Amino acid sequence: MWRRRTGGASGGDGRDLAERSADAGADMSGAAEPALTIDALGRKCPIPIIMLAERINQVAMRDVIAVLADDPAAFTDIPAWCRLKSHEHVASYELPHGGWSIHVRRNY
Repeated sequence: MWRRRTGGASGGDGRDLAERSADAGADMSGAAEPALTIDALGRKCPIPIIMLAERINQVAMRDVIAVLADDPAAFTDIPAWCRLKSHEHVASYELPHGGWSIHVRRNY
């Protein structure tokens, strides 16, 4: 089940991106469907932010990007990056097997 993060969790699940994306689509009712998913699981900060910064211009304005990350620093650093760069941190959801799906809306 997807839910907003309330506590710490980490670790990969050993599944490929297609399997994780299938779970994400099934359990995120009411959330905007991401136009792009960046798989940064297993990578330490600042790599998830660098991956996001490199690819954010690949989606249309106001589209949502999901960053999958399991480094606890990414959970706080990506929303901080959004504030710094004037993008919108939509929400962060816990992944079933550890980590988060951090949703960012491109504003420009």
